[in-house]
Amino acid sequence: MASLVAPLVTSRGEARPDRPVPPTTPPQSDFWRDVVEPHGDLVQKILQSARLGMRYADDALQTDAEWAVEPRMRYFDDAYGMLRYARRLQPENPEVLALLGRAADELGKTREALEALEACVAIAGPERAGPEVLGRIGAIHLRRGDLDEAIRWLRLAQGPLRPDTAPALVHLATALAARGEVPAAVDVLASVMPSQATSYYSQELSLVMFALAVIYDRDEQRGAAFEVLDRLKSTLQHSFAPQLQNALSQMRFAPAEDQHYYQGLLYEVLDQYLEARAAFALYAASGDPPWRGRALDHVRALDALRRAHPPQPESAPVRTSSYRARPTP
Repeated sequence: MASLVAPLVTSRGEARPDRPVPPTTPPQSDFWRDVVEPHGDLVQKILQSARLGMRYADDALQTDAEWAVEPRMRYFDDAYGMLRYARRLQPENPEVLALLGRAADELGKTREALEALEACVAIAGPERAGPEVLGRIGAIHLRRGDLDEAIRWLRLAQGPLRPDTAPALVHLATALAARGEVPAAVDVLASVMPSQATSYYSQELSLVMFALAVIYDRDEQRGAAFEVLDRLKSTLQHSFAPQLQNALSQMRFAPAEDQHYYQGLLYEVLDQYLEARAAFALYAASGDPPWRGRALDHVRALDALRRAHPPQPESAPVRTSSYRARPTP
């Protein structure tokens, strides 16, 4: 019996292992992954940190505090620096390029944004790049005033209504209407509406429906605009104002002055005439926007409405009105 035990004991009385020590060589799959993507783990950590920072930046949009602007840009600036480093490590990683393009765009680095986003599409293809990347390229061209190039990219991003397609649909309708193709602009937005009435309107659907009302309003189809707005108000009821205000705050408009027009129409629907007049006046004063004349029509109509119905004492009954009730410009 002793002879069987002896080989398992060393001269120092320490037990020997009864099985071979596992090799320290990494598994074959990890070995080839490190050969193909030597910085894969580090790049994934950078992507995770960049996505988290951008999420914090997006959450800041839901506050109306002016102090949120600076920290939001700081998040994107940090992400931009990290992603530039990740691109040096993996220059053909589509996700790195997509997020780098987004961060650059949010920071106003238009040339760098276009270069990264178009590189993402060239490497991954339009389908894999996705509507967020394609739509952002189209929005950049729209902000630059290149309607044809904007429409080309935004058509590629067009699809069923989802959080990642809603901004591109609004931009596409805006570009088509600016090119004089109002029926096509209406069709882009109307085609994604639910075929049957629903009691639940997502933020994306509310944004697209409000954009449709804006298109109708700019084309002076006031009856059609009222029908869309009335449908929204009757469905959303008390959540009408907060849901649309939240949607507009998260939408990066192209051109940027469109935000004033959208806010003006929303204030008008809410019977907040002073705020509505200020927003439409801001739009009209921002260079030479395409719908300047229509915005000034709103300003004149709101002035006439205020003259016809001067402010009442606090003891007087509150007067209510609607978008349809104001004088025709």
